[in-house]
Amino acid sequence: MKAVHVLLALTLLATDALASTHNAVRHHPRGNHVVSRRAEKRMNKRSSCTPPSSSSLISSSASTSSTTSSTTTTKATTTSTQKQTTTSSSKTSTYTSSVKAVNAASGFTPGKLKAGTSSGDGLSHLGSNIGWYYDWTPDPSPYGNLETVPMLWGDGDADSVDNERVQAFKKISQAPQFMLGFEEPDCPSGSGSAGMSVSQGVSAWEEYIAPFQAKGTKLGSPSMCHQAAETWLQQFSQEISTYWDFTNIHVNKNSMSGVQEDLDHYASYGKPIWISEFACVDDSNGFVPCTDQGEIDSFINDIVALFEGDSRVAAYAYSNGEGLGDVWPMTNSDGSLSASGQTYLNAIKQYA
Repeated sequence: MKAVHVLLALTLLATDALASTHNAVRHHPRGNHVVSRRAEKRMNKRSSCTPPSSSSLISSSASTSSTTSSTTTTKATTTSTQKQTTTSSSKTSTYTSSVKAVNAASGFTPGKLKAGTSSGDGLSHLGSNIGWYYDWTPDPSPYGNLETVPMLWGDGDADSVDNERVQAFKKISQAPQFMLGFEEPDCPSGSGSAGMSVSQGVSAWEEYIAPFQAKGTKLGSPSMCHQAAETWLQQFSQEISTYWDFTNIHVNKNSMSGVQEDLDHYASYGKPIWISEFACVDDSNGFVPCTDQGEIDSFINDIVALFEGDSRVAAYAYSNGEGLGDVWPMTNSDGSLSASGQTYLNAIKQYA
């Protein structure tokens, strides 16, 4: 009997130790940085949290190479892997990433071209090489044959501009083909983000944005400031009654492995992906825009090829937001293309 008691005690101790280890791993983020957006802007803590898995994943394999193991274990699935070599400054890194397949179904690419831009900067130079643009407002000005995508930036509480945008949004009389949700509500307002609680987001979404879905508009989710470390969108997705049609994300990284991590995270929501802002940024310890032209050029060429080759991605836009330094912006002060802008134009031309 004493032996049984001893065995039972040892079993309980082992169970408690395992549970403690699990909790420590699950809740400990890789880094404890707290920074605001734009000049301090977004960062990715890259925590171990995972968004809710979706039972409605759209199957596709166009963007991944499937490696099937048929000679050893009894795996019933095919592991989809993607290897890519990325050059950043003088460093070259090779990574292998497990990829969840989500198809950027037909009808989710605006203007029939994935490439686009945020704000109206450089439109005259990019021309027919992009399919769409937006400028953070509910009523972007028409430009040629480009698809203009309206957006509800916030719920009107951040500042007077935010309130003006809500009032303009209420005046939309014709349902657009696509619409973008809130601008980074998971970071504080006053730094370029909408700064909304989840409950505020749910309320504004259901009141203002959701009704357009019944009119035929494809709705984009709110974008997240914390990238793959977000938790706001996870909770939001569980509380709304009208789900979004495509997942709208921001990517601020300086390596393709980091970009892939963001894509893999948001693919778990089971919807086609729009990258409405991407920029070359070191977010490993804060928010540090890239300043080396060679690094930026390599990043642009690599990320355009990645987005174009990934069937989960339906659209992507060069970020022309604030706080991105002096080398990244697409245009110079006189409106001409910067070296970075020219690199983007050259990279997307082959897909136009």
